[in-house]
Amino acid sequence: MVRSACLGIEVNKGAKVGLMTVALAAAAFGAYRFISPDAGTENGYRVWAYLPDVTGVAPHSRVMIQGIQVGTVDRIWLDGGKARVDIKMFPTAPLFDDAAIGKRATSLIGEYYIVLAPGTEGYPRIPDQGQIKNYIEEPSIQSLQGQVSEILKDVKTVTESLKGTVGSDTGKDQLEKILKNLAEVTEALNETVRENRTAVRDTINNINTITQNSQPNINAILDNLRQVTGDVRKMTSANGENGKAGELRSAAARIDKATTSLESALSHADNVAARIDRGEGTLGKLTKDETLINEVESAVGDVGELVGGMGRLQTIVGLRTDYNFLANTIKSYVELRLQPSEDKYYLIELVNDPRGLTTFEQIDVDTTNPNDPPHYREIRTVTTNAFRFSFQFAKRFGPFTGRFGIKESTGGLGLDLHLLDDRFELRQDLFGFGEQISPRWRVALAYEFIRKLWLLGGVDDILNADRRDYFIGLQLRFNDKDLKTILPFAPPVF
Repeated sequence: MVRSACLGIEVNKGAKVGLMTVALAAAAFGAYRFISPDAGTENGYRVWAYLPDVTGVAPHSRVMIQGIQVGTVDRIWLDGGKARVDIKMFPTAPLFDDAAIGKRATSLIGEYYIVLAPGTEGYPRIPDQGQIKNYIEEPSIQSLQGQVSEILKDVKTVTESLKGTVGSDTGKDQLEKILKNLAEVTEALNETVRENRTAVRDTINNINTITQNSQPNINAILDNLRQVTGDVRKMTSANGENGKAGELRSAAARIDKATTSLESALSHADNVAARIDRGEGTLGKLTKDETLINEVESAVGDVGELVGGMGRLQTIVGLRTDYNFLANTIKSYVELRLQPSEDKYYLIELVNDPRGLTTFEQIDVDTTNPNDPPHYREIRTVTTNAFRFSFQFAKRFGPFTGRFGIKESTGGLGLDLHLLDDRFELRQDLFGFGEQISPRWRVALAYEFIRKLWLLGGVDDILNADRRDYFIGLQLRFNDKDLKTILPFAPPVF
């Protein structure tokens, strides 16, 4: 039993030693993690930057933002002749594209650490292995020492100058005389003040009151005077900005030239007025002859009406291409509208139709052939590959527009319906009388889906089943104002 108790005591001691060893190892690991230079940078990212001078910065130095550590210096090395610093950043400290880097002294013995400005949120973040491009200028001990050295040099110069002037015998005599005069003046002022103390006090109080009340106005007046004198100097200067004379001087020179020109013009005007008064020349006759005056007034009125009508005339150009599905052909149009007013226009159209131009010829034949009648008549239908031409007059009544005239080289009529602020049109044409037994009837729908650009579709030659076809097309329609906008950018022909 004694031996068992001893074994139990030894086991308890061993367990305690083992537990103590584990606790010490954990404490040592925790202390190492606490003081490790890389503590906190796990799962972080790396950045780098060039610095003009890295004196006093050591590897594993702290990297701070506003006094809070956000990383450590991982490496300091020479990259292409430039001092480069690689930094391990904490994952909780993001840097943005306008971030900046610098170094700052921790004490007067020359130790430094890296400081960062994180940049502006909303800018792109600097990625892993990204570069910090901006630098923060921080005052250093060397720069302060240089400034102090310059100040000491200036102080030394001043003391040497005082030594050369006041330290000599002549300077001492002059200084004694100045002090004596100053004492006499001070005594005289004291006597004057003692005799007029009350008046001086009242005067000073009045002056203080006046200056306090008038100070803003005086400052404003002085500013205005300074500005006015500057403006006057510029306007009257002989050589102002860019070597030009001032405005007043230039105006005076122009007035001088204008008066000379005015005198010459008045002299000529006197001569002309005298000739007109005597009835000489065209103007003289015009002022004296009543018949001529009436004729001129009538001509001016006619010219005014002509010019006004030309000014109101609007030109609209249309370029159109249709695809015919059954015939598998392309049909092209060039359209010109001359519109003198809103409710009427003249339509001129040139059409390239794959069907060609159909004409009819009547031939009377007299023959001696016994196999044929002595007299008979031939009617020939001739189709040629030629352009078709249209010329129609159009008049609008509310949402409807009626057209009549020549349509594709034959007589024709048309009726259009305008809807949706004139951006949707239903077009109908009836023409081709004499080409077939039934005339050619075409119906089309047009919609302006983009400004100036129309989409069309419809049925052609509805009444003739053997020639009926379906088409779809595009039309570009623009006016003379659009042409004025386009022409300046067009390349020259020659």
